[in-house]
Amino acid sequence: MGVEVRVEGLTKSFGRANIWSDVTLTLPPGEISVLLGPSGTGKSVFLKTLIGLLKPDRGSIFIHETDLVRCSESRLYELRKLFGVLFQDGALFGSMTVYDNIAFPLREHTKLSEAAIRDIVMEKMHLVGLEGSEHKLPGEISGGMRKRAGLARAMVLEPEIILFDEPDSGLDPVRTAYLNQLIIDLNAQTDATFLIVTHDINSAQTVPDNIGMLYRRHLAMFGPREVLLTSDDPVVSQFLNGRRQGPIGMSEEKDSAQAEREMAEIPGELEGVPPLKPQLVPSPGLPERKAVARRQARVDAIMHTLPKAAQDAIRASREATAQAERRAGRTPVAAYPSGYADGPTERLNPVDGGEPPQPGRHRI
Repeated sequence: MGVEVRVEGLTKSFGRANIWSDVTLTLPPGEISVLLGPSGTGKSVFLKTLIGLLKPDRGSIFIHETDLVRCSESRLYELRKLFGVLFQDGALFGSMTVYDNIAFPLREHTKLSEAAIRDIVMEKMHLVGLEGSEHKLPGEISGGMRKRAGLARAMVLEPEIILFDEPDSGLDPVRTAYLNQLIIDLNAQTDATFLIVTHDINSAQTVPDNIGMLYRRHLAMFGPREVLLTSDDPVVSQFLNGRRQGPIGMSEEKDSAQAEREMAEIPGELEGVPPLKPQLVPSPGLPERKAVARRQARVDAIMHTLPKAAQDAIRASREATAQAERRAGRTPVAAYPSGYADGPTERLNPVDGGEPPQPGRHRI
């Protein structure tokens, strides 16, 4: 299973420009988390800070009880091996073939023979559906294929934590759907900890176990998908429903009077808790995602504190997900106590006011 990543009081600035302050959250082990926020809120900066490419002004990042911010360079080097990163454009070396790009981390960080490296590389290429492309250069394949090659490279060292920096950037809706299914399938097979930065609302509604949102240089909310997708927080609700009406403006925020006028314009049928889209399930032939039961246990513990409309929406979404599991030939997961110590939702600095693709063969 993936490892827990605990972030405490993280603050980052570039010169006098504060990016975000006092960000505190915990990425539950083995679960998929998504980080959302308007453009320019520092989501990609957060990913780079997590892996030590950028140093925060203050705060801590704990993995295995080691603070990445204050540990030695040698210890940081070792902990970075726990991470795999898919950058926005794949970040492939243009002069290397797809095969050599994927093999690069193995050649740099292990003493494996070329025969062993080939076995691992070909396995990962099969997993992301890139067989037959090993001798091509990055410039000879599509953007979606470059992303898959980048993902294969991110997985060759069997990381326990995988970071995705806007994986859907530049992809059409169909390829994005295939990529989302690939992410779900990979999590089912690895039980690794995933963190995804995205602007795609459909992905945010259907892929993650947990959702976080950065706004006005703070973490507005972080917690299980069910809690955020049924939240009445004006900022969270506006962003997750893709509405113009709300506190978020074209630049960053509106004055309160304008926001109130626009909120009054929302038709009555759009008020309240919208139906939750069911979470994607692994493709037929793959195991169930263990993360689902762990998350559901946390949600069950606080279900009684949620409004009735939210409870009804959550139950309806679970039934839809259970039906999808049955169609995939699996018994729907049942929530069980996970022993996960932290509370289900972290809320800091509140703001105002056809057939699924076959396992391992996803074409995007």
